[in-house]
Amino acid sequence: MQLKPIAQQVVAIVGASSGIGREAALRFAQRGAKVVVSARSESGLASLVNEIHQLGGEATAVTADVSVFEQVQAIADKAVATYGRLDTWVHSSATGVFAPFEQVTPEEFNRVIDVTLMGQVYGAMVALPHLKREGQGALIHISSMEGRRALPLQSPYSCAKHGVEGFLESLRVELQHEGSGVSVTSIKPAVINTPFYNNGLTKLGVKPTGIPPYYEPSLVVDAILYTAEHPTRDFIVGDVGKVLDVLQRVSPSLVDSLLVLTGFKGQKTDELKSADAPNNLYEPVAEHDRIEGDFGNLTIPSVTDWFDRHPALGWGVAGTVGAAVLALLANQASGGKS
Repeated sequence: MQLKPIAQQVVAIVGASSGIGREAALRFAQRGAKVVVSARSESGLASLVNEIHQLGGEATAVTADVSVFEQVQAIADKAVATYGRLDTWVHSSATGVFAPFEQVTPEEFNRVIDVTLMGQVYGAMVALPHLKREGQGALIHISSMEGRRALPLQSPYSCAKHGVEGFLESLRVELQHEGSGVSVTSIKPAVINTPFYNNGLTKLGVKPTGIPPYYEPSLVVDAILYTAEHPTRDFIVGDVGKVLDVLQRVSPSLVDSLLVLTGFKGQKTDELKSADAPNNLYEPVAEHDRIEGDFGNLTIPSVTDWFDRHPALGWGVAGTVGAAVLALLANQASGGKS
């Protein structure tokens, strides 16, 4: 399967006003792609398009709520009306609720599903006919390691991301059966330093956090750019994500135990925050229209991502990671004694 060079692509990026989507839009434009950016935040999109134009790039914006099919359809229609076609669809929009399951209302749970799962479904529905018409293209969906391993205090988000994984697996096989030239990629980031933790509705009494360590959004964008040119089934971003993936396959009960120890305190900061504080469950929060979140001091580099983007060297690093995981499991089995 061949995909066009980025400089020749028309790319739609959904969830582009902040975080991963915002940096992806800037990087695609810098590489010469024509970009259509979408989010609920009109002011965030306006500042993004202005920044792209200042860099000499081409961009247009569509304000849309991904929980409404017709508004998602408008994104694809705008891309084709403005630039004549669509080559790559990047879907990054998501929202979450941080709370014990018993404190989540039906309406809140449904809203997370509508945005974080159904928005991705709608994106594929509207993009796929245009990609098929071109004879090739890429559907790139930003999932999460929570699509492989759910976390406590995030049941709606974990549920949505598991749904994304099931949906993409089904769609991918259907397209393979057709002999389609459309690539379907699930990008599964570990904990990333974006405004996601500022934006989420919290009922924890404090500002939520991911379980450290964090990785920079640029790592996820590197994976997006790579998969826009190189058909890839799955791309886990972050060394810790790859270790978690192996541990979950080897011993889910071990991961249960680890999360009992770390998954509750590890998702809480010391900063008080009420459930009434601004959040993006139903409306955008303009002050969070930026790429990075508040946890830059907790970010670390990731080694394995570079090898995943250079697969000729990937087997060596896979062996290294495997050895590290086995060593960790052996250490756990011996009660942590060295």
